[in-house]
Formats: sequence, structure tokens, C-alpha cells
Amino acid sequence: MPSEIVSLEGHIIDSLMLPKVLDEVVELGATFEFLELTVGIKHEDPSVARLRVTTETDDELTVLVDRLRAHGANPETVEDASVEPADIAGSFPPGFYSTTNLATDVRLNGRWVAVDRPEMDCGIVIEDGRARTIAMADVQGGMNIVMRSLGIRVHPVDKPREGKANFEFMSSDVSSEKPKSLLVDQVAEQLRLVKEAGQRILWVAGPAVVHTGAGPDVSALIRAGYVDALFAGNGVAAHDIESNIFGTSLGVYLEHGLPAEHGHEHHIRAINELRRHGSFKSAIDAGVFSDGIVYHLVERGAEYLFGGSVRDDGPLPEIVSDMVEVQRRLRDLIWGTDGQDVIGCCIVLGTMLHGIATGNCLPASVPLVCVDINQATVTKLMDRGSWQSLGIITDVGLFVRQLAERLAPDELRPVDDDAEVREAGSRTRT
Repeated sequence: MPSEIVSLEGHIIDSLMLPKVLDEVVELGATFEFLELTVGIKHEDPSVARLRVTTETDDELTVLVDRLRAHGANPETVEDASVEPADIAGSFPPGFYSTTNLATDVRLNGRWVAVDRPEMDCGIVIEDGRARTIAMADVQGGMNIVMRSLGIRVHPVDKPREGKANFEFMSSDVSSEKPKSLLVDQVAEQLRLVKEAGQRILWVAGPAVVHTGAGPDVSALIRAGYVDALFAGNGVAAHDIESNIFGTSLGVYLEHGLPAEHGHEHHIRAINELRRHGSFKSAIDAGVFSDGIVYHLVERGAEYLFGGSVRDDGPLPEIVSDMVEVQRRLRDLIWGTDGQDVIGCCIVLGTMLHGIATGNCLPASVPLVCVDINQATVTKLMDRGSWQSLGIITDVGLFVRQLAERLAPDELRPVDDDAEVREAGSRTRT
């Protein structure tokens, strides 16, 4: 019967790598035999496991080895990766290797080559002796695509024992009962470390950021240099601009929470005014609005991407409505235009769809913090394969305010000052 020896090394018990590998073997109806199991004694000591896995057919063994790679178990057999040309543009050859978001190598001409831009649910293309991930939509006929084979190895994210990782405090099951102040302190410290290392921070936001009144606090973080890039939808930009023209979000005054007369029209009137000017910068220069998330992104020169959807009103100018193009630009946002400046941390605030989209594109080496009042949003992101996702169940507005108090206290304005700015913007618009 077909068999292969796979090996794991690292903190394979603490991080549940070994139990997950055994689960995969059993679920696929295969068998395993331990050839070696060495458990580290001290906290810093790695553990090593070698198993022989056996299936009934060669095809089943190929599938099993692929599944085990996702958990850091690599086959010991050494051979060059199998490569086939793409026969149809926009699709991979049958039997292609489907990537994870873990660091990956492929063996070419007897040497291991690191795969650039690791990302889940893509393929691997070989060009001029180099390997990189490629999305299905970007495949062109004749490209050399890596197939399922033994010439692939994956490097799991090592999870040290307690106290060894910045985010270890959040690595247990998601719960709404964890101390929020401690979580905010830890996230703030992580963001400081990222900035000290010269890395970029990506924020992914949903409309709740504006609806909860957190817009001024996000703006403070932008001014303080803790927002290098932002990814959101049309709604975030629309309601942020609405709040700084009319003082409302979805027609509700942010100062006192009461609906404005004809407030349901405010967002569409704000969108219309922006479309008349053609861009965020032109509207700002014309004095249409003078504060808010969009304003400070533009003024600071931070990167931003607003992706459209079928439900968008307008949409605003600069909204990218082609979803394949949004994916391409999101990857550029994550990796930098030269592909060598990957972000150092990602914060997701109150958005399931944009959060999952970002998690799908992120390499597993980039820490991702998901903040949402709905526990299902956080767990869904983690369940879809974003190994590095860490969840905080709390109100987005309260979280951002506390984070801004720790990172940008000098940039925060009193609540009354925020109201005056919005009122001034409203008078300008009138």
C-alpha cells in the first residue's frame, strides 16, 4: 500500500500541530505509525515527530500529504516539484498545488526555492527560476504551474509556549469575558513594536467604525502615524464624509444619537457632492469637508483602498468596483508595490467580509487582530484558515478610543471639539 514518511519539528504539541495531523490522517481513512517522537523537556526545547502514513491508493496519498503540509508535516522524500503549463487562461491545470498562507518552498533543479508572497487558495507559478503565488484569475496560457508532488515543503508558524509570544494572551478560544483593558494594552504595545521596526500597519474597517463615533479616534491614529494603509468599502467612506458634512451617520446625529430631519438623505447627498468634484482630493480642496478618516488619509498621504459591492449607493469616486481588481490592489497594499515591504500587523474592525478577504490574502507571518461585537465574525475568520487571527469581542468604538488614548493621546480631541468640527463642516457645505 502507498506510504510516505512525514516529519514535524517545533512546538508541535503546544500548538496542536501533531493532534491536527493525526486528525487529518484518521478523517481521510488512512493509517499512521510513529517512527520517532521526541518531546522537548524545557519550555524552549522543540519536539520532533516522524510518522509513516499509509493509504489505499497513490491518489489518496497525494491528497493526504497535501492536507498534512497545511499543518507543517512535510514528506521526507526529496524530488523536484512537478510542473505543468497552464492550458487555459484564467484556470490552473487539473491537479495543481493549492497553496496555504504559510511560508512555502518548492524544489527546482535540485535546490529549494522560497515561494514569494505566500497566500492561501492560490497556485504557484515558476518564472525564470523563481516561484511565486498566483491567483487563478491571473493565470495566462503557457505559465508553468506547480502540481501536487513531493517537491513542496511548508514552514508552519511556530507557536512558543506561554509568555513567548506578544499575542499569547489572546491565543485561547475566543471569549467576550477576557479583560479588555489588558487586551488593548497588549495590542498597543504590538503596534509600537511594529512601528519601531519600520513596518507598516494595515487597518480594515467596517461602517460600525463611523456609526459608533470612532471616526475622530481613527483620525487621531492616522495623524499619529499608526495607520499606514486602510482597506474598507464604500459605506465607510460615505458615512465618514456624511458625518463631517452633516454631523450624522445614516441620518443619526453622532452627538446625541437622535435622527435628523430628512437625515436618511444625508449619505446620498454627500455621495452626490463628492461625485460632482470627481475625487476626494478635489472635494477637500473645495472645502466640502475638512476632517475625518478620508480627509486625514488624503492629507497624510496614507495608502487606502475602497472596494465596491452590489449594494453601494453612488458609489463614491475612487471606489474600485471590479472585484478582481480589488483583490489585486489589496495584495499590493499588503506587500507594497515592490513586493518586499509586507505589512507588520493588521487590525480588522467590525467587518466580516472585508476581514475575511484580507485574511485570505495575508501571509500567516503577519499578526491579525479582529475586533467585533459579534463573536461569530471573529470565529468565522479564524475558522477559514487564517492561523494568525486573534479575536477581541467588544464594541468597536470603545476599543478604538482606548487604543487611541494609549497610542495618540496628543492627537485626541475632546468630544465637544469633534462636534464643533462637524458643525463647521456642515456650515461650509450649506
